[in-house]
Amino acid sequence: MTQPIRALEDQDEPALLRDQFRQLLRYRALLASGVVVGLLGGGWLALGGEENYTSTGEVVVRSAASDPFAAGASADKGINIGSERQTAVSDTVGTLAVGSLARHGDPVEVGTLLSGLQVTNPPNTLVLRFSYTGRTPALAKARAQALADAYLEIRRQRTEDSIANMVDGYRAQLKPLTEQRDQLADQAVGSNDVTSARANLVVSISELSRKISELRALDTTPGYLTKKPVAPTEPTGAGLPLLLGLGGVVGLALGLLLSWVRLVFDPAVRSTRELVRSLGAPLLGILPRERAAAGALLAIGRSGSRLAEEYRAVAFRLAYDPSFAQRRRLLVTSPRGDGDAPAAAAVNLAAAFAEMGRDVLLMEADLRTPSLARALGPAVQGARPRWATEGDRAWPSESRMNVDVPGSGAFTLIAGRRTDNVPRALTSAPVGRIVAEGDRPGAVVIVLAPPVLSYADAVALIDRVEGVVVVCDPREVHRSDLERIREIIGAAGGTVLGALLHPGRSRHERRARKKAGKRRAGGDRPGRAEDGHGPERAGDPAETLGLRTFDSTAGHR
Repeated sequence: MTQPIRALEDQDEPALLRDQFRQLLRYRALLASGVVVGLLGGGWLALGGEENYTSTGEVVVRSAASDPFAAGASADKGINIGSERQTAVSDTVGTLAVGSLARHGDPVEVGTLLSGLQVTNPPNTLVLRFSYTGRTPALAKARAQALADAYLEIRRQRTEDSIANMVDGYRAQLKPLTEQRDQLADQAVGSNDVTSARANLVVSISELSRKISELRALDTTPGYLTKKPVAPTEPTGAGLPLLLGLGGVVGLALGLLLSWVRLVFDPAVRSTRELVRSLGAPLLGILPRERAAAGALLAIGRSGSRLAEEYRAVAFRLAYDPSFAQRRRLLVTSPRGDGDAPAAAAVNLAAAFAEMGRDVLLMEADLRTPSLARALGPAVQGARPRWATEGDRAWPSESRMNVDVPGSGAFTLIAGRRTDNVPRALTSAPVGRIVAEGDRPGAVVIVLAPPVLSYADAVALIDRVEGVVVVCDPREVHRSDLERIREIIGAAGGTVLGALLHPGRSRHERRARKKAGKRRAGGDRPGRAEDGHGPERAGDPAETLGLRTFDSTAGHR
């Protein structure tokens, strides 16, 4: 309690990431919904999608060579594998393959045919892999074969056309040389100039003839179909397990995204650090959930209770807090309606202080729906307080009773009572005298007040009970509520000693409580109070807005 509140550090990135991850895990419903949607999508793709089959053939590309077995011959001479891949998926190859398929009873357009073709090149190879995806295994095999054959045919035609063009060019050069040689042969023999010119022509003619012969002797094989396409036995694509796994991963990512969006727009407190920063006070404790504590306010007195130990730790922490030790007055409240959690906190803190040997007085300042005496049940000594039968006495006169805590001692309880004018009763002189008992050595006064943001009853007592403990459910309280509580208590002259977090009610418990409330509302007779001790007086909550100090000289009921 004496240490200052440590603010969030911008450099504490691991801690911030952990907090954010924990905050995302709060929205388990969104995470589960995302995973379910992903799994359903993966299952639909696996079971409801159209089955396709892929057949693959491989072609080894080679250049035209005069002697492929000669030493130093290179198979990739003049081959640009990237250009060859573009040629394989060109319309020229598709047109030739369409004609071949049409002759075998498979009429298809060029665009439709090429849309199912995929040509890849394994790294550092001269191999083109023709993969065709079709609706049936036979269709995929036939079209992959036709496209591979069409590519080889196109490449062979281009090689032969290049050889024919070169041969025609050499023949065009050879014709005038032959004519000149024949002319020189008709001239007189014996001239050195004529003999020399004729010999040069013969050499040129021989060179061109040799080139033509070499071109005609070239092996124009464009390549080899090393792997023929076969009919696939299974559909192409990921199977059901893989698609379900991918769907689960994508669904989890979707759930995290939805959780993050929900977290951004969630006004509730997202972490204990944010609660401490919004309230401006430390966290006193986090109450564990105990099934044995259901329906019973007193946890202290039960052996082996983790909840009781947490209450004792909070009480010891408050006892050594300088702000509380100076006045020994404690006001227990909540932001809004938190059920029985504030009452349980007030009762157990009173029992914990009684264990320390303090003279504890617990006052119930909830005068609209008082229920503390009835909730404590057998622990309250006496069948019924005298004020419950003597309606002419004003609260809190003659309302003291002892509460016995097994093995821990006892404390004094001043139970609440329905009152017409709640502000007048809370600011009366008797209440002031009760609160002033905290000034006695060894005495502790604990006041249980209604929610501070629902009524102004708690604000009416802050000027006399300075120390405030806020009991709240971190999943339901809003940051703006905590900031407003801090401002209200500070403006009224009080101090927030800290926050006490309770686990709240589960969804099943909230539903059961709502049904029980409806049954009670339907079974109650009009004009009767819940406890059956007298007529119900429904006070106007707007009365609390005009709080003023009660003038004891004016008299009261």
